Amino acid sequence: MQLREAEALLLDVVDLHDADRIVSFLTREHGQKRGVARGARRKHSRFAGQLQPLAKVRVHWFEKEGRELVRISNVELLRPAHRMQQDLEGILVGGYLAGHVIEFAQEDEPNEHLYRLLDSTLEALIQGTSRDLAARYFEVWVLRLQGIFPPPRECPSCGREFGEDGAVLPQNGDALICPDCAGESRGGLRVAPEVLGFLRRSGRENLERLALRPPPERVLRRVEELCGNIRRHFLHRELRSYEVLKQSLPAN
Repeated sequence: MQLREAEALLLDVVDLHDADRIVSFLTREHGQKRGVARGARRKHSRFAGQLQPLAKVRVHWFEKEGRELVRISNVELLRPAHRMQQDLEGILVGGYLAGHVIEFAQEDEPNEHLYRLLDSTLEALIQGTSRDLAARYFEVWVLRLQGIFPPPRECPSCGREFGEDGAVLPQNGDALICPDCAGESRGGLRVAPEVLGFLRRSGRENLERLALRPPPERVLRRVEELCGNIRRHFLHRELRSYEVLKQSLPAN
């Protein structure tokens, strides 16, 4: 049995039996891990107040080859996430971000970029950045880091740069192409130039800079629709956390 230690972001915490909890967490060095925090539900547990979903922590765990769950021995809280847990929207948006990571992060596969993306997005949310803007920025970058949705610069079919006519996401959801290559008969989702502009900005500006000059709400809705189409095409289903968010909050 091997003892490991790492800085981590807590993704999910669920009850197990009468006294324990199962904790999912993301690390830079070891990817996503799942472990049991024994006795975490007891009144005087050493984990009391430490297992906050979306908190940044330092975690120690024992790992045995061949076992799916590790055994968590200690958790030290580095950055609490209680400001995101104060209302339903904050809880659901946080769960949506975590849902992406649980879906895409691999166990024992180092992922510095995904860790930094989630860490910086959570920090921005805690500091008061628009949840809508943060969610759109995050979902664009998750798809980009997975190699699913590269920055839209030019049509892959004809090589021309996207212009005032915008672009089209074909029904097969593979990549954006120009309207000329899409043709009238292929259908698909129309992507306006202002949406392309946000996608390009998100590739060169961090969330803090985007928040200084945020796009209109209508652009964020179109970005959400576009990313949702691409995500569902790739996964062949929707994230459960997204479905819960849309069902629980009033329509924009």
